[in-house]
Amino acid sequence: MAFNFGAPSGTSGTAAATAAPAGGFGGFGTTSTTAGSAFSFSAPTNTGTTGLFGGTQNKGFGFGTGFGTTTGTSTGLGTGLGTGLGFGGFNTQQQQQQTTLGGLFSQPTQAPTQSNQLINTASALSAPTLLGDERDAILAKWNQLQAFWGTGKGYFNNNIPPVEFTQENPFCRFKAVGYSCMPSNKDEDGLVVLVFNKKETEIRSQQQQLVESLHKVLGGNQTLTVNVEGTKTLPDDQTEVVIYVVERSPNGTSRRVPATTLYAHFEQANIKTQLQQLGVTLSMTRTELSPAQIKQLLQNPPAGVDPIIWEQAKVDNPDSEKLIPVPMVGFKELLRRLKVQDQMTKQHQTRLDIISEDISELQKNQTTSVAKIAQYKRKLMDLSHRTLQVLIKQEIQRKSGYAIQADEEQLRVQLDTIQGELNAPTQFKGQLYIIKVCYARFYLGFHMLLHFYTANIMIFCCSSSLVFFLAIFLFPFSMCLLFQTR
Repeated sequence: MAFNFGAPSGTSGTAAATAAPAGGFGGFGTTSTTAGSAFSFSAPTNTGTTGLFGGTQNKGFGFGTGFGTTTGTSTGLGTGLGTGLGFGGFNTQQQQQQTTLGGLFSQPTQAPTQSNQLINTASALSAPTLLGDERDAILAKWNQLQAFWGTGKGYFNNNIPPVEFTQENPFCRFKAVGYSCMPSNKDEDGLVVLVFNKKETEIRSQQQQLVESLHKVLGGNQTLTVNVEGTKTLPDDQTEVVIYVVERSPNGTSRRVPATTLYAHFEQANIKTQLQQLGVTLSMTRTELSPAQIKQLLQNPPAGVDPIIWEQAKVDNPDSEKLIPVPMVGFKELLRRLKVQDQMTKQHQTRLDIISEDISELQKNQTTSVAKIAQYKRKLMDLSHRTLQVLIKQEIQRKSGYAIQADEEQLRVQLDTIQGELNAPTQFKGQLYIIKVCYARFYLGFHMLLHFYTANIMIFCCSSSLVFFLAIFLFPFSMCLLFQTR
């Protein structure tokens, strides 16, 4: 389901849009080129354009035509939204075209056809004359229902073929606005996206053969080298491959072939056939839009989209610097975006799992490192003590027979002061001594208490209970006297 805004017919050349996958947005103004028989990286001569979102069909999405024509040079809106999480890249190509007062989305040479289509659609929806009685009003309501649904045929006149209702018609209710990510790559980066109707595992296993095949498509020129920038899995067992071509000159310098030049070569009829034989279903450049192009896109709502909804979509844009609103037409497009989102969610989850494993490994390494650091600290402390002992012995031997010097005497006084403070009753050693004494007395009292109760139990078994209870009550007082200190 290509999303097309009416394509002005070019004066020469072939259509530039490749066959888009189902439900995809074809591209923002792909261009047709006139190219020679040999492969050249000179700037192509562009003489015509297709619709805003790609596709070579003459049938535009909407009924807007220009009133009067003006001749001038303007800039197209690139080669496609593409595929992926951001649903591809908004790509640009410089082109010459005739514009009308109706704007970028008008179609000068197709004005009579679109006018007839507009009149026929209006007749089918409002005033059919098929039966000539009150049943025409019922037929009009049925045609309106088909137009709202986006499918079916609207019969309105016996002498005129019925109107074909598709989801691209402006009356279709199944429309919404989503957001696509805008690429930040320059045309000089030379990135071109090729969508293969193959699985990613198959592409990766045959990557070298794929590069060689693409090199043959480029004419087998030895000065050209095909490089794969990256691959990504798409829904429906498709794979996106991003490539660029490096051209080496005889003097040893090299440069990347511009994306628009490489794309123009791929869009030649014979080259496109070779790419289709390799399994390519879609090709597009991945280049950024200029601010003027973005402004022009945002100012004009797509045909069939309510301007109020379009303005609200611009207001609700979560990141206007990186995202741009794009229309979604029909359930197939909604399903496609849902599949792409699900695919990207799985890829994000896989990446999060990898990051989690890396974090766990780093935590293990950190624990090991902390243990080693503590071990090395202990070794350092031990070596410091041993080194200090060696220095002391060496100093004693070196100064053997010498009189004590003033600084040594001062150091001895300081050490004696510290030793006296440590040995004071209120300091560490005194408190430690008190703790030791208390512990010894407690240990002794506990054993005496144990023996006392054992003896009293034996006495109780042999004598009266009065003596036993007197001994029980008098013994704690004797223990209190025993545990008094100082």
